[in-house]
Amino acid sequence: MPNPGFLNPGDLIAVVAPAGKILPEQVVPAIDWLERNGFRVLTGRHLLSAEFQFAGKDTERTADLQEALDHPEVKAIIFARGGYGTIRIVESISFEGLLKYPKWLVGFSDITILHNISANLDIPTIHGPMLRGFLEKDGQPAESLIRLMQVLKGHQPAMHFESMIPNQTGQATGILAGGNLSLIYSLLGTPYDLDTRDKILFIEDIGEYLYHIDRMMISLRLAGKLKNLKGLVVGQFTGLKDNDEPFGKTVEEIIRESTRGYDYPIGFGCPSGHGSPNYPLVLGMPCTLKAEWNQTTLSFENTSA
Repeated sequence: MPNPGFLNPGDLIAVVAPAGKILPEQVVPAIDWLERNGFRVLTGRHLLSAEFQFAGKDTERTADLQEALDHPEVKAIIFARGGYGTIRIVESISFEGLLKYPKWLVGFSDITILHNISANLDIPTIHGPMLRGFLEKDGQPAESLIRLMQVLKGHQPAMHFESMIPNQTGQATGILAGGNLSLIYSLLGTPYDLDTRDKILFIEDIGEYLYHIDRMMISLRLAGKLKNLKGLVVGQFTGLKDNDEPFGKTVEEIIRESTRGYDYPIGFGCPSGHGSPNYPLVLGMPCTLKAEWNQTTLSFENTSA
């Protein structure tokens, strides 16, 4: 398994935007914070470009991501934001540079496609905050950023979180994989389809209708993606919508129904996703999921420097 090294002061971090456009005030203060904390920062040449909703033309976003992946000194690529657009450029990206010079890819939401690809290459990544969410309104580092820096420096503390609804109890150890449910669903049947066998799957989403959450979860079930899991971690499902005629089930009920007949542990309420805080998760590395009645512990292995 090509394993990115942990970060030290003076290491080079690349910042690129492969999807939605980003405003200077949303990213420059975060870059300044990284530099004040001892890192060198390489920004994509088109980081602040705009082409309608995108951070520049497809060719420009491709060039920035490719340069960062191929750069021999870059130790981590932290994405500026998600949005939509990474899927438009992924066919044009070569991942030979990532294999030759392993580095952390850090992000969530639309970045899930890069997590999927890295999982299939056996390269660990970090599902975690991006630059747009690094700082609080007063300029102080968000709790999510502080935790991300711990992980990048080689230490991921165990996560303990509670659920308002009962978990499916049990304990399992496996490789953590996943990300945004909509992206995992949209990549079914493509070369970037996620292999979930014997994995602990993490899912989260934002702004979806309940019926569409149901459609995606049932599709994963029919595709066999939920059958051979070691466990399931349910993150933040924020901004959910319903039709005028109610769908009639909560997101937790949808997930329980789509995993019926499977006895692996399911932990609800993981504080990762589009909410705040957005705690980082190391994907592609072993972890242990322990789900009790209304409390879950997620502990990680092999993340000490």
